[in-house]
Amino acid sequence: MSSYLAQEVHLAKRHEEILSQRSALLQQMETYLGDKKTKKTWQTQAADAARRRNAALLNDIEAAEKKLQERMYLLPHPDTVKLETLYWASVKDSLPNWEEFLLGRAEYPIGFKKLKTTKQNNISYPEEDS
Repeated sequence: MSSYLAQEVHLAKRHEEILSQRSALLQQMETYLGDKKTKKTWQTQAADAARRRNAALLNDIEAAEKKLQERMYLLPHPDTVKLETLYWASVKDSLPNWEEFLLGRAEYPIGFKKLKTTKQNNISYPEEDS
């Protein structure tokens, strides 16, 4: 009977060891799952933040592109502006010479060649003085 009692005590101790190991493993599993859930939540939040940031950057880039395209159509090239300015300055300088002609009071101004037009292509060529 004492062997049964010793065996019973040994089994009870073994049972306590198994229960303590089980408790430790359950605690480790809960910690691991909690960490995993926290990590997943953090990754989800980071992905959402990155998605919002990328969307904002994309919107900013599209707005800048649109603004540049609008600006491209609104502002002519600097060379074009320079040529236009020179053209209007030339017109302003030669206007007094052409004023009487444009009012119908005189022939074309002296110093300017009279243009002749061809009937075929309706193109103007300077006349040659002979």
